[in-house]
Amino acid sequence: MNRKIEVAFRSLRRRVFRSLVIAAALLTWVNLLQSFVSISAQGLPVAAPQSVGMNPAKLNLIDALVEQDIKDKKLPGAVVLVGHRGKIVFRKAYGNRSLVPTVEKMTVDTIFDVASLTKPIATATSIMILVEQGKLRLNDTIGKFITDIDDPEAKKVTIQQLLIHTSGYRPDFDLGEKWTGREGMLAALKKEKLRAVPGTKFVYSDIGFIVLAEIVRRSVGVTPFTADAECYNRHTLLAEGEIFNVLEMRDTLLFCEAMTPNSAAADARRAIQSRIAPTENVRNQNSYLGAKFEGETQTGNRILRGQVHDPTAYRMFGLAGHAGLFSTADDLARYCQMLLNGGIAPGPNQRRILSAQTVAKMTAPYVVSEDGATRGLGWDINTSFSSNRGELFPLGSFGHTGFTGTSTWIDRVSQTFVVFLSNRVHPDGKGDVTPLRAKVATVVASAVEDTPIEVYRLAESTYNSAVAAQLPKFKEAVEAVRRAGTQAPLPATLPSGVTTVTVLNGIDILERDKFRQLDGLKIGLVTNHTGRNLAGRPTIDILNEAKNLKLIALFAPEHGIRGDLDQEGLKDSKDEKTGLPIYSLYGETRRPKPEQLKDLDALVYDIQDIGVRFWTYTATLKNVMEEAAKAGKPVFILDRPNPIRGDVVEGSLGEEDKLSFVAAHTTPVRNGMTIGEHGTMMNVERKIGADVRVIKMENWSRSMWFDETGQTWVNPSPNMRSLTEATLYPGIGLFETTNISVGRGTDTPFEVIGAPWIDGVKLAKYLNEKNLPGVRFVPVRYKPKASVYKDEDLGGVNIIITDRRQFRSVRTGFELAAALRKMYPNDWTAERSLRLVVNQGVVDRIKAGESAEAIESAWQKDLSDFLRRRAPFLLYK
Repeated sequence: MNRKIEVAFRSLRRRVFRSLVIAAALLTWVNLLQSFVSISAQGLPVAAPQSVGMNPAKLNLIDALVEQDIKDKKLPGAVVLVGHRGKIVFRKAYGNRSLVPTVEKMTVDTIFDVASLTKPIATATSIMILVEQGKLRLNDTIGKFITDIDDPEAKKVTIQQLLIHTSGYRPDFDLGEKWTGREGMLAALKKEKLRAVPGTKFVYSDIGFIVLAEIVRRSVGVTPFTADAECYNRHTLLAEGEIFNVLEMRDTLLFCEAMTPNSAAADARRAIQSRIAPTENVRNQNSYLGAKFEGETQTGNRILRGQVHDPTAYRMFGLAGHAGLFSTADDLARYCQMLLNGGIAPGPNQRRILSAQTVAKMTAPYVVSEDGATRGLGWDINTSFSSNRGELFPLGSFGHTGFTGTSTWIDRVSQTFVVFLSNRVHPDGKGDVTPLRAKVATVVASAVEDTPIEVYRLAESTYNSAVAAQLPKFKEAVEAVRRAGTQAPLPATLPSGVTTVTVLNGIDILERDKFRQLDGLKIGLVTNHTGRNLAGRPTIDILNEAKNLKLIALFAPEHGIRGDLDQEGLKDSKDEKTGLPIYSLYGETRRPKPEQLKDLDALVYDIQDIGVRFWTYTATLKNVMEEAAKAGKPVFILDRPNPIRGDVVEGSLGEEDKLSFVAAHTTPVRNGMTIGEHGTMMNVERKIGADVRVIKMENWSRSMWFDETGQTWVNPSPNMRSLTEATLYPGIGLFETTNISVGRGTDTPFEVIGAPWIDGVKLAKYLNEKNLPGVRFVPVRYKPKASVYKDEDLGGVNIIITDRRQFRSVRTGFELAAALRKMYPNDWTAERSLRLVVNQGVVDRIKAGESAEAIESAWQKDLSDFLRRRAPFLLYK
């Protein structure tokens, strides 16, 4: 009997133990679900670190670091979030968000006063949106928007100088002066004097970003408000409407201190008040300012909670360009991922906030001091303020800090970001998280295990090259100021960014030289809408009005003289403005006829090239040179930049017996040449024998992207609508002659590929697992209105350039080709790619299912041979 009881007891004990284990597991999952509740609502997807190439054991070292500093009273609590390759891999709350007047535990959805993170996230992003919209230019001056400023030199400060803190303004307004609101700020700004010559000294300045916010307000047409009315127009920074709403940053707000107590804005703050991390005692603010807000006296004893901590932003009612933003870790993660996505919001909607070009410009290094320190446009990169980068993230990564104890750091190389949020100033302003932020970033960087060392080395080499290119001119300009005296104006050519000059095209050189190269000649002009000078005037009009030459005829390539025709077969016509005949070079014949040339002394070619082999404008130039050689007429090529750089060469070479009107010469897919260089090469290597004379550009260097030339983008053809699309074109355009849609008939040609039989989710997953440098793939569905699969519902991927310096378009194209061949061998017509690949061996390798690495390896010797062939024809360094 006792034996039976013992057995029964043991059985019962095992069942109870199993129940306890199950209960504990369920409790753990409940806690995790509660912890991640806001992620499911609005955050990035969560992934186990090891599943996306991060070391979880290393990430867990963050716990001890934060907890020790909390124990040492360096901060009351914190939230740390780490993102990697579009996923949240670490997200924890530590300590307390409130100590006074009551103790409250920190939660992951705590809303923080992020202080100076306002600068890049709200103000700089708003500025760049307006730049994209054409409402601002980075070289616009303060005086263009704010005329009531006493210091004439301050009016000459540029938007770019404000963004990189080389404006010459001091760090902040005098806190001893008593003023409030926007009107008070404008009065203080009116009499504020520069403390340094603009462009020569880095001084981190809140004033500069206050000015930027005012420029934003005036640029969007917002008239002055009363303080209360401003509370209903927080979107005047563009941030709420065009950034936070689109990014679904639902807990990111600008609080107004002058709001009516029963207003909607006041109700919104009260609804989330309990989640806001308090900062410092209000009496500290009043001791700075000698001001009173909401009935508080200078001896008031109340902790700031939901009111901005920064004293100047506080007296501007919380609405300033340098501080005032409140946000959560999850919201900031969405913003960080948007930048890593090349300007596209994460999530299913894929809405674009910024163009990829803008993100690249915003986060490029700009030298700001003689020791080579660099800032981005609103971002810190490598200055004395960069300690939150830690020890291991590469130079060229970027981020920012906030005085209250907040920071972000973003690394494009490894596709990683760190959000660190604390209220270290609570309750007495004595906390310090500077060392802790650096340690956390170092731990995170050390946990990245899926990024090859060669990629890091390339990134730092690229960064160092950019700095080395800028530094001598910066030092030279500073020394010139020293010699002339501190009040001397800077030379007009002082570089304050990656690009220091404006590139002059061939037509600009002709104008400057009063057309002496064409003096007395009767001219035929081969051009289209891209032929224009820096001011935007068409080359047709410029040459037609020149007094020392005579424009006789116009010759139009594919898409017509205005570049808006997208059909086969263009007919001869007459130019309505000048009355000149227009001879089509894309109609019944694709070369000038002898009778069209007989009255001419010379031909001039002025069309923007794209730097890619499959491009009919290049074949048009070849045909023009051939006919000019027969007629004994010289050809003047007005040179223009290669928009996707002239120092990168990619892809297999075209085979001679497969050349056509879309592949004019035996060059690689991406040739790294200007049209002048390419034309000269074709003339010599194809033994055309034309008298080719290139009117060279000035100030162009081979490493320049088009957006670094100071020129205005004009769509070279109807489906080449941006520099992003031009950058993608060498790889994605290869699919055009197959049964794949490349986005023609959509708003984003060459940014998407699709077909009815493609599963976008599977294709994106397969490609993303390749970890190709500088690019990510997002599954999409779309319905093109023209071209392949017109009006059909397609599955596919959106190709997002995350770092154009690392991105290789042709390699990406062949990775896509290998993936399609592997996943859809019976659907994709790989053999039809020959027309644009123009290399039978490469097409055979695709059909055989070889990897992109193997295909790329096969053409390396030919590519090396081409580089030797190309060298004698290069006109620029």
